[in-house]
Amino acid sequence: MATKRSLAAKLGVVAGFERPDAALEQYPTPPELAAHVVHLADLHGDVEGRTVIDLGAGTGMFALAAALRGPARVVGLELDGDALSVARANERRVAASAPVHWVRGDATRPPLAVAEPATVVMNPPFGAQDGNRNADRAFLATASDLAQVSYSVHNAGSREFVEAFAADEGGEVTHAFAAEFRIEAQFDHHTDEARDVDTEVYRIEWA
Repeated sequence: MATKRSLAAKLGVVAGFERPDAALEQYPTPPELAAHVVHLADLHGDVEGRTVIDLGAGTGMFALAAALRGPARVVGLELDGDALSVARANERRVAASAPVHWVRGDATRPPLAVAEPATVVMNPPFGAQDGNRNADRAFLATASDLAQVSYSVHNAGSREFVEAFAADEGGEVTHAFAAEFRIEAQFDHHTDEARDVDTEVYRIEWA
């Protein structure tokens, strides 16, 4: 198994959004965070030989991280067609050997049916924008329907909510850890060149 550091280095070529949409909370996932999450998933046997689904794939950071770790296949589901175009270009840059299927669709109403065991990896919207509150709830609901296990990034302070939601769906949070999410200035309301946001990552086993 390649190291987490080498995985992050390979993901360094992944390009971000050309025209990010603030309403969709399109912030590119840092390669170091994607590498950390996928490396952890791989150590738990949740990647190799499995179907891995990236909900709200954006430009493909999580999907491509998984594709570099020997899954049976990867599905990147994304609503924004422009982002999917960048994701396809990123796939060529990364040159992953595993097949990656890019699907345009709403992660809260996915046009997917997965028969085999699947793992979801995702960086859902945090619900920071007006009209987008609790957006991560819908993504978790999709994960509970599609996957046996999921890994997801949330705002700091989400543990009570995530654990309660998982329990309501017959699932269980098995691992949780804090992580910094660096956001570069890309919207008019950003006043700093970059800001580190405290986030939390959860591994959930779904019934």
